[in-house]
Parts: sequence; C-alpha cells; structure tokens
Amino acid sequence: MIKARNRQNLVNEIEQHFKLDTHVKEAFLKVDREAFVPNEFKHLSYKLDALPLAASQWISSPLTVAKMTQHLELKGVDSVLEVGCGSGYQAAILSQICRRVFTIERIDELLKTAKTTFSNLEIHNIFTRFDDGQRGWKQYAPFERILFSATAKEIPEVLFEQLAEGGILIAPIAQSKDYHIITRFYKKNGRITSESIEQCLFVPVLDGTQK
Repeated sequence: MIKARNRQNLVNEIEQHFKLDTHVKEAFLKVDREAFVPNEFKHLSYKLDALPLAASQWISSPLTVAKMTQHLELKGVDSVLEVGCGSGYQAAILSQICRRVFTIERIDELLKTAKTTFSNLEIHNIFTRFDDGQRGWKQYAPFERILFSATAKEIPEVLFEQLAEGGILIAPIAQSKDYHIITRFYKKNGRITSESIEQCLFVPVLDGTQK
C-alpha cells in the first residue's frame, strides 16, 4: 500500500514538470523503482534525482525516464531495443508498454543485478545481453524502437540498420561536454531524419565491455 502511494506521488511529481500519456503513467504506477536502487539510496527512490550505481554509473532521474519513454511513441509497439541497461529501471518501464524489450549492457556487474531484479519482480518479457550495445542485437532486428541510454556524438550506423522501416530511435546527442540534446531519429524509405527535442544530461557512451 505504501509502495503504491509512493509510485502515485512520483507520477504526480513528474507531472508537475512533464504531462504523461496514460500508458506511460500506468507503467510508472506498476514498476517498483525502489527495487532498482542500491540499498544506501533506497530512501531517495521516489525523488526526481539521478542516483549512483555500481561501476561509476547512474540510475536516471524518473523524470528523464518518463521523457525518453514518452518521446519513443510506444503505443502499439511490439519490440524495443535499449542500449545501456544500467539499473534496469528504464527497461522495466518499457516492459509494461511493449510486448518485448531487448536490453544490452556492457558492464557485467550491472547486468547481473538488473537480471536478478527482473526475476524478483517476475518481469518475463525483457531479454538481456552482455555486450557493447553500440553493435545492436542483429539476431532480433529489426526493432520498431531503439532507446540509446547514454550520450553519444553520433549514433553508430549499425543501429540505424537495425531500426525497422517507420521506426524511431531516441538518443541524447552531445553538442558539447555539458550540453546534450534529446534527439528523435526517424527512418522513412530507408532515410534517417532527426529532430531536437530538449536539453538533457546523460553519462557518456563507452566502448567495449567490462567484467
């Protein structure tokens, strides 16, 4: 009961900054954010703050997760690829809206923790992979949506190749060191177009994997 109230309060707080579509709001009300937050920060789970994770990574602010989710335009979408699983919270939100979520993480420790959390919460439609997400996941391509969860100067061409025709890719693009723009890319007739949505701040994308 307390957790349900906490989630409702979180949604209310998000909506003071960003109006949520009904399906995004319902996803936030179903997912226990506290389960994805390290023990020492659990008391901050329902604040609109990014919080530290292992391996110098961060769990994004719920407000950022809400924006990225809504900007993906997920209604009726079957498959989404997430590059950068992190805590797994973003993937869990996506799993409430899409039939299949494919998420890739380059840091083994983070992925193992996220997989355990998915299992504990009995979320069974998230498929995980330990790899450099910049390579995508060719086996299950094409994806209707791709969410790039780290800042990049440009998106690897292979991810656009794995994006379905008519698909959308959302990514934070670095214009300079501390100036990142959430950017939405569209694939139409094999061509990629993009639009800038708003300023944001994410951790930078890194190459390779880390055991």
